[in-house]
Amino acid sequence: MTLAILGFLTMALIIVLLLKAKTVPAIAFIAVPTVTAFLAGFSVEEIGGFIKSGVADTASTACLFIFSILFFGIMSDTGMFDRIIDALVKKAGNSVIAITMLTALIAMIGHLDGSGASTFLITIPAMLPIYKRMNIRNTTLLTICVAAMGVMNLLPWGGPTMRTASVIEVDATLLWKELIPMQVVGIVLAFAVAFILGRIELKRGAGLDGALAAEHMAEEKKVNELARPKLFWFNIVLTLAVILILTFVDVPSYYVFMIGVAIALLVNYPGEKVQSKIIKSHSGAAIMMASTLLTAGVLLGILEESGMMDSMATALVNILPEFLGPHLAVVIGILSVPLALVFCTDSYFYGVLPIMIGVGAKYGLSAMEMGIAMVVCRNCATFISPVVPATFLGCGLAEVEIQDHIKHSFLWVWAISGVCLIAGICFGIIRV
Repeated sequence: MTLAILGFLTMALIIVLLLKAKTVPAIAFIAVPTVTAFLAGFSVEEIGGFIKSGVADTASTACLFIFSILFFGIMSDTGMFDRIIDALVKKAGNSVIAITMLTALIAMIGHLDGSGASTFLITIPAMLPIYKRMNIRNTTLLTICVAAMGVMNLLPWGGPTMRTASVIEVDATLLWKELIPMQVVGIVLAFAVAFILGRIELKRGAGLDGALAAEHMAEEKKVNELARPKLFWFNIVLTLAVILILTFVDVPSYYVFMIGVAIALLVNYPGEKVQSKIIKSHSGAAIMMASTLLTAGVLLGILEESGMMDSMATALVNILPEFLGPHLAVVIGILSVPLALVFCTDSYFYGVLPIMIGVGAKYGLSAMEMGIAMVVCRNCATFISPVVPATFLGCGLAEVEIQDHIKHSFLWVWAISGVCLIAGICFGIIRV
């Protein structure tokens, strides 16, 4: 019982610190479990062993994130995404539904790097002037963005997927292969939401000067000194090759991105000085997330190796209504969207998920099954959450108040989450 109490205390303190923005996740993950481990009576040597085990499990995931961020950052620098977006905008013309569907597609392309901030920066400035000239509401633009980003965030280099993989101790690509059927359903649903919202805007009278808006955007576009237009098709082929190798070849995910980064830099930016400049420009985001993943190994190592996690799961099983136990994956999947409004990404995946996995195990539910239910259903709501910093960036760029964004988007993303959960049940990925 003592270990269970200390385990819950550890998670409660971490969640409070993160929700109140008292510290960055990395510091909380190091300090809090270390203190509670000492309180539990473990020696320095024992705690060191716990940490060594935990960090070993998260190291490959941290490496994956560093090199995936670098790779897609380089592709963005080359202007590959800009050229694709420009071509798509010209094709859409002044059709309201084409514009809303296009928004979903651009958000999906922009979110290939797994970064919510960069996706908002790619999508919203490109589309907002068109939305304004066509009299389409800004809230519609933001809802379509977050719906598309939520399902694309399931890629193996996406933050939530990597966090889940580190908790359940599997390779992120292996986890993603299990998620693919549900992700495909989610992508279709995101386009469906874009289509429906386009129809709603048409009924409101939207549809003015779309072609002129596209021309206006082209005139305002800033010059990108790092663009490599002559290498556009090479970069497209390289990106597709990286994704296909990740999907079909059994090699470590981080190694695929390492090779991709090396080729991309050597071809697009030959020379030590410019290569150093490119790497440094993307290192901030990469190091921040990698440090979080590595220090999460400290937290998970101490909780698991000390026995706290098992004790917490046993305590929860004792108070959980018996009839809910076998259906825990479905229950937590349904509740994931509302929970996303309260728990930030780190506290959800490193706080709630490990406990739920422990409880589910008592009822014969695998860690993979619980992880899939929680990551798929929660991902849909990532960018409507007020405890996710990128949400405020999106609201600021779209000129939408956070409460209006949540009000307009909540039911749409919850519906996508629910249908993805049902799809997982139908495909046999999640047991009822």
